[in-house]
Amino acid sequence: MLFKEVHLQDIRAGKITLAFRKWQKASVKKGSLLNTSVGLLEIDSIETVNESDITDKDAKQAGFTDKKQLLKSFSHKHTGEIFKISIHYYSEDPRIKLREQTDYSDQQFDAVTEKLARLDQYSKNGHWTNKVLLSIRDHPNLPAAGLANLTGFEKEWLKLNIRKLKNMGLTISHTIGYEVSPLGNNYLNKRNDSKNKK
Repeated sequence: MLFKEVHLQDIRAGKITLAFRKWQKASVKKGSLLNTSVGLLEIDSIETVNESDITDKDAKQAGFTDKKQLLKSFSHKHTGEIFKISIHYYSEDPRIKLREQTDYSDQQFDAVTEKLARLDQYSKNGHWTNKVLLSIRDHPNLPAAGLANLTGFEKEWLKLNIRKLKNMGLTISHTIGYEVSPLGNNYLNKRNDSKNKK
């Protein structure tokens, strides 16, 4: 569930408390937490509504000037039911605190190594995590298309899987491109040290 940046800022400020989406089926449920650029958002409730049930007040609570503008925001490609979603700002993104870690215990190192091994094991592209992490470290702020050319992986697949590294606190996404986080650099350094000791 995606939001425009201006709407995210207003959700954080408490100015926006509703969202409307047209879906074939709900992609979120009550109690879900959404990771966004402003932090975590929580879904308070979700219900289907008829177009006639939506009011101008609802539209304003969703960040639009009136009902007409809200309805225009639905893409012609989107079919299905209209969902009315109550939402509020929940907390800072926990990944930010995680990725800034500079202390790295052996237990943390082993846990991350195990998670990366699982990502490699279940990937249709085989062992990709090391190649992608090193490519991002050596080419910071390179867009996904550039990383795709560099690594040989398909761009959309790469973007989806870099998000998995971000969720582990290993990378940081920018408006253009990526970089390895302090936690990611610590992991790569520790892994390099352990290889050199063998």
